Order: sequence, then C-alpha cells, then structure tokens
Amino acid sequence: MRIAPVGLALALATPWNVWLPYLAGVVTLLVGLGTFLQNRRSRDPDDPPGVSTLIALGPLFIAIPIAVFGAEHFTATRFVVQMVPAWIPGHLFWVLFVGVALLCAALSIASGVLAGLAAACFGVMILLFEMLLHIPGIVAAPANRFIWVVALPYLAFSGGALALAATKTDVWRKNGRHAVLHFARFFVGVPIVVFGVLQFLHPEYVPAVPLNRQTPAWIPAHLLWTYPTATVYVIAGTLLLINQRARQAALWLALMILLITLAVYLPIMIAQPSDIGNGLNYFADTMLFAGSALVLAGALRGKESRLAHDGVRKVFPGAVTS
Repeated sequence: MRIAPVGLALALATPWNVWLPYLAGVVTLLVGLGTFLQNRRSRDPDDPPGVSTLIALGPLFIAIPIAVFGAEHFTATRFVVQMVPAWIPGHLFWVLFVGVALLCAALSIASGVLAGLAAACFGVMILLFEMLLHIPGIVAAPANRFIWVVALPYLAFSGGALALAATKTDVWRKNGRHAVLHFARFFVGVPIVVFGVLQFLHPEYVPAVPLNRQTPAWIPAHLLWTYPTATVYVIAGTLLLINQRARQAALWLALMILLITLAVYLPIMIAQPSDIGNGLNYFADTMLFAGSALVLAGALRGKESRLAHDGVRKVFPGAVTS
C-alpha cells in the first residue's frame, strides 16, 4: 500500500498555506457527517426523505466554509490584516482572534454542540463586518457594482446564521424567534433579488455570486447557467421578501445554488487547487450561500408548523395536546 506515503509526500510538497484551509474543511466535513448520521432519525417526518435530508445537511454547508475562512486568517494573515479599518487598534490580534473564533464556530455547528450560540455569534459578527468593512465602501463608491456584489453576500450569510440560531436556541421566546426569521428572510431575499438582476445585466460573469470574474471558457453552456439562475433568484428573492411560499422559495434557491456549486465552482476549484483565492474561496462562498438558504428553509418549516399548531388550537380547543 503506497497510497499513504504518496499522500504524505504530496502534503509535504504543498505549502502549508495551501493545504491548511483544505484540511480545516475536511475535518469539519467529517465531524458534520458523523453528527448527521447520528441524528438521521430526528428529521422532520412531514418532509419527503430527500428534502428532509437536504435540510439536515444545511448546517454542515455553513460550517465547512466557516472552517475554511477561519484557517485563512492564519494562512493569509497579511492580506486579512489590510482589511481591518485603520481606526481599530491591534489589527493582528483581531485577525487571529477571529480566525480562532471561526474555527471554533465551525466545529460547534458541525458537531451540534452549542450550535445555536455559535450560529448567533457568527451571524452578529458578519453583520459587524458588513457595517465596519463594506458599508463604508458602498458609501464611498455607490456606483461600483463590484463593491455591492462583495458586500451583499455577507448579509445573506448573516441571515442564514440567524435562521440556524433560531432553530437551535431554546431560550429565545417564540415571538422573538419569529422576529429573527423575519430579519433572516430579508437578509437573504435582498441580495438574491439584486444578484438576479445583475446576472441578467452581466451574463458573462460567474453565476450564483456575480463577481468580477468571467465564467471560464472551458465550462460549457455559459448562458444555460446564468439566465436560469437569474430567473430563480428574482422569483425566489421576491417571494422571500413578500413572505409568500417563502419556504418553497428558499428550497428552490438552495437547490439552484447547490447545482451551480457542483457544476461550475467545483470544477474551477479542481482546475486550480493551489489558487485559494480564485478556487477554494469561490467554492466555499457559494456553498455558504446554499447552506444559508437551506437552514432558512428549515427554520421557516418550523415556524409554519408552530403557526398551524396554534391555529388548530384556536379553532378546535383541546384537539392538540402537545
């Protein structure tokens, strides 16, 4: 068996700042799969098996990218330090502290241990990043499309994390949990509608998150990926904002993003595995987008069940005992 020595040789030949983000993602994947298999009997019996399984994987699709980004706080420290606003003291300390926090949050969400607290902290932290890093850039250059595209995913990531926290945190009151879900729908719906419009206007850019990067020529049927994605985005985002068939919209949105992740971003990552910024990061960003939509769908399912439960009790007192 020479597989192990060959793998060790490849690892030693690869720079640590390349393999560490992959290692963080793989470890989180293994932890999450173990948790998923242990909890497979606790899925919602009202959902079809495929839908229930997909929603159950939503937290893992959030945890893996968080682990990747946490590791990059140590492998690309100089780059991340430059992103910290000048008026905040101790740049290096905060970069390393956030890196540790992200790794801990990823393992917590993947394992289910204090997952609600970890998701809530991650959601609040992402909102702080939005206010401290991205909104000042938007104010300075509101006509710059790229700045908007970079900033808006953070809003969706925060919405997904808050939706996950709403399903995991028992101490939140029922009405408060509903309020969090309203914010989560808005945080996911706004970026989706904007991205849908931008993809209609700029079909040459990569789908899902239309950054300033054209879809590689070797990926077939560019427009086949862009225009259907844009259509689903506009419809699903609108339904989320008006709160009509919001759960179905979140599910279709997640399916579309997952398809794009596997069909477009996975080949890009495989084609250039050592280019973390243009390979792994694109893949992780899109996976986090899909995970945010999935956990939102799962949270909205719970909300609909509680509302239906309350409605039955009002119409038929005593018919529901639990």
